[in-house]
Amino acid sequence: MISNERVIEILKEAGVLLEGHFRLTSGRHSNKYLQCAKIFRNTKYSEELCAALAEQFGSEGVEVVIGPAMGAVQMAYEVSRHLKCENFFAEREADGKMALRRGFEVKPGMKVLLVEDVVTTGGSVKEVLELVKAAGADVVGIGSIVDRTGGKIDFGVPFKAVISVEVESWEPENCPLCKEGKLELVKPGSRKV
Repeated sequence: MISNERVIEILKEAGVLLEGHFRLTSGRHSNKYLQCAKIFRNTKYSEELCAALAEQFGSEGVEVVIGPAMGAVQMAYEVSRHLKCENFFAEREADGKMALRRGFEVKPGMKVLLVEDVVTTGGSVKEVLELVKAAGADVVGIGSIVDRTGGKIDFGVPFKAVISVEVESWEPENCPLCKEGKLELVKPGSRKV
């Protein structure tokens, strides 16, 4: 089991934790942002963190690991490598809905692990969860490297993270950084809000 100290060390070394004035995918504002995509630019970071996550689901008989594109494509691969199973990803179609494409298919009863690099509201994961459940698969759990919910999210299946990190955020109208007007608002994530 990896220690929180080691995880924080990796996140700092990888340049994951950013400080400034950020608009999150949820629309809320924050003075910190976790750019977890940076974990996957070097296998020395992703291998250790994804192995720690895979270890938490190792006894579940996972047959496939699925992550929402784009953020969890590499993560699904790395976690599946440690679990010695298949992996693929869900992606948005032209209508904006998540779908399994490219010949990726889950079958009824298949044991599926869903992964996401960071969970804040769980929106993308919930979409993939519904998609996979509708196909009749058995979702054994959801795993993330970083849980930003403070353990407050309930997906209806086990949710495990390598680390839980609390990052303060505000509705735009209550943002102290906007009121100060000193820092430019930046949207660093993959989705346009």
